[in-house]
Amino acid sequence: MKRFLLWSVVFAAAASCGQEPEVPVVETSKSNVGLDVSSRLQDPPTAVRATYDELIADLGAERHAGDGAGTARLVKGPLTIAARDRGRWEFEFEAGPLGIDEGGLVFLMVSPFWGWSLPQTRSKEMPGFTTVAPARVLESGDPLRLETEALGNQLLSVRIQGRALKAREGLRFVYGAGPALSIADSYAERESHFWFAVDADGDGVRAVLPDSPTIDVLAGPPASLRLAGPGTARPGDTVRFTAVVLDGAGSSGVDFEGELLLAADKRWPGLPERVALTAEAHGLAHFELTLTPDAPEGVLRLGAAAVSASEGNAPPMIAMSNPLLISRDTPRILWADLHGHSNISDGTGTPEDYFHYAREVAALDVAALTDHDHWGVRFLDQRPDLWQRIKSAVKDTDAPGVFTSLLAFEWTNWIHGHRHVVYFEDDGPMISSIATETDDPAELWERLRTENALTFAHHSAGAPSPVNWSFPPDPELEPITEVSSVHGTSEAWDAPLRIRGAWKGNFVRDVLDAGVTLGFIGSGDSHDGHPGLAQLASGTGGLAALFSEENTREGVKASLKARACYATNGPRIVLVARLGGELMGRDLQTSALGADAVVDVRLFGTAPLTRLEVIRSGEVVKVLDAAAMGQTPDAPPDFAAQLPLATLGLDNLKAGEYVYLRAVEQGPGVAWSSPWFLR
Repeated sequence: MKRFLLWSVVFAAAASCGQEPEVPVVETSKSNVGLDVSSRLQDPPTAVRATYDELIADLGAERHAGDGAGTARLVKGPLTIAARDRGRWEFEFEAGPLGIDEGGLVFLMVSPFWGWSLPQTRSKEMPGFTTVAPARVLESGDPLRLETEALGNQLLSVRIQGRALKAREGLRFVYGAGPALSIADSYAERESHFWFAVDADGDGVRAVLPDSPTIDVLAGPPASLRLAGPGTARPGDTVRFTAVVLDGAGSSGVDFEGELLLAADKRWPGLPERVALTAEAHGLAHFELTLTPDAPEGVLRLGAAAVSASEGNAPPMIAMSNPLLISRDTPRILWADLHGHSNISDGTGTPEDYFHYAREVAALDVAALTDHDHWGVRFLDQRPDLWQRIKSAVKDTDAPGVFTSLLAFEWTNWIHGHRHVVYFEDDGPMISSIATETDDPAELWERLRTENALTFAHHSAGAPSPVNWSFPPDPELEPITEVSSVHGTSEAWDAPLRIRGAWKGNFVRDVLDAGVTLGFIGSGDSHDGHPGLAQLASGTGGLAALFSEENTREGVKASLKARACYATNGPRIVLVARLGGELMGRDLQTSALGADAVVDVRLFGTAPLTRLEVIRSGEVVKVLDAAAMGQTPDAPPDFAAQLPLATLGLDNLKAGEYVYLRAVEQGPGVAWSSPWFLR
């Protein structure tokens, strides 16, 4: 097993998250949904066997005692740098007690997430030019020769030739040695690693140094304003809004000082007209609106402009908030992102900063960090210290009634597809997807029987690893599935922004057609440190809208178990729909649908609405276009109506059928109701 080849595979796949290359559609049969148990002894057609085999071979590979030994330190260069700025960094590597054999290798890899220059030795004029030279040579005689090779995915290898590298001898790396220097990452993050690794005997198996040096990448210049609030409120509530100035990649912490000018609907007085955006807060501010007990019902949207205090003629940054539905009888919506990654595995930033962004910047109500069990530079299933760090970050940020943080990880199985496991307590086991006792979904669910947990399949219809639906989702542990993320949409073949590498017949709608009961959520699968706003950099993302009166772990779990939720691909679209008086996601008795039954829809967009689609048992049976919804260029993107079933193609519903709604706005933002299931 060639460890450096494995690393290349890992980061080639991960660095493609959120991109939309042209990929072939894979034709497959719906017969892979609900196969009998005997068929599971063979790989499903969706399996990524080569990656799985590499992971297994690496796990069992014999390692030299000197692999991963030595130290590396940054001796010269900036400890902080703004995103996309250029710099030069000088490192000193010192061999460990066993040295490095002739033919052995030392590796430098800068973070592949997402924009560091490739360390290369061919062109001095290009960014990332790197020099490597002996340092602290202790032995005279045969000269030390170094052979360098740029392996791609920000990885440079150095092979020791001429003789062995003795203990305490070293190498001097200068990354950005040429006039073009090296370009820093696109995203702000603390603890951005310069990874060093050693293959002491040159057998292709290497290990990462435990003390690889880090620097901090700061946000770039101010580029946009975001304004966010809750999805629903009731008269008498106090509502918290968040305004933040972000850089061009969606990172917070910009260098900005000025003020926020607000334009609010005068039906709801009490908002400040101006809010200070201080230098100390880096363009982040929170402010509140207290609704009176007799406040009118309706939809509130705030307009705002961020005006810089610095001299110059920079135009103000403009933003509009998401719609806030003020209603006495609407269930409360919690905005949640239940899927994302930090630099613990293959993402950006620290676990602590992930939850800070979720709560303070993206203004989420609920967040889970789902770093991979066995994927990335360091593996959680082999590093209890890293799992403990995540647990500590979750425990420290959970604030019942205000913000819910959830302990979670991604079960990254390349044969049966990826699922994230979410716990509803401060503790829970790390379960490996490559351990023989937990390497298929049935074994995962059996291991979780005694845990306070749920699982969620994601990017199930396509790249990077489709789900093997021959294991029907466990009805107790997996009531929900993720239909949208940075990878695209897994809801159906005809959905907007269809997932990359789509497998026809493997979409969530195909699973519903096979008789499986699942509610819908979206979540980001962000790798850029921006939970709740993954769509800013990736073009599409995901959010879960949870109907829950309590912003607590118990309330969140109850909402998910009851399928009282819906999905969006990032925008905070408000969608509250009832069929025959029952909220989306519910089981519905056909006997309860009288002649006067209706679909009650309240839809409030973040951009002009283009259509509302009704899906019945695998088919789009009705499309209401913008004109049918009364949309005009000068009207807000709002639609509220009670629609008789017959006008929507929903007459004569029978037991075993399902119905859901798909709302599309310009952009396109999309929202999916969880299905109603007819019993």
